[in-house]
Amino acid sequence: MTGLLSAILLVVGAVFMLLAAVGVIRFPDLFTRMHAATKVSTLGASSMLLAVAVHFGSLGVAVQALLVVLFFFLTAPVAAHMIGRAAYFVGVPLWQGSVRDDLRGRYDPRSHVLGSGAVPEGAPAWPRDDDESRRSGGSSTPGSTSGRERQ
Repeated sequence: MTGLLSAILLVVGAVFMLLAAVGVIRFPDLFTRMHAATKVSTLGASSMLLAVAVHFGSLGVAVQALLVVLFFFLTAPVAAHMIGRAAYFVGVPLWQGSVRDDLRGRYDPRSHVLGSGAVPEGAPAWPRDDDESRRSGGSSTPGSTSGRERQ
């Protein structure tokens, strides 16, 4: 019975890892590729580690596998967030089919302050016509202020 369960978990993990690889190849931009690389591959690796824990049936192996799974679930989202945020800040373009840019008008590229609040009415989500001003250190929206001026 444990052999069948571990085989099923291994196959499920392999399918998730395959889907993650296909997503990295097929998705159009860094942000969607990163989504596939972190979320789906974490599920695949976790499933494979659970298969190892079931196969060996030892408490020590099971605890180690669960700790590694917990480590994956704690670090993968944080790493993806940091990579995505850095990519957005340096001006990596969104896919042209993107319908929302939630950070538009909320990020000050000079002070690296991310403000909260409503996006100005009528501000389009795409294309980001402020890419050039963001790269040159200019303000992303007319009339925006840096974090120091807001305080």
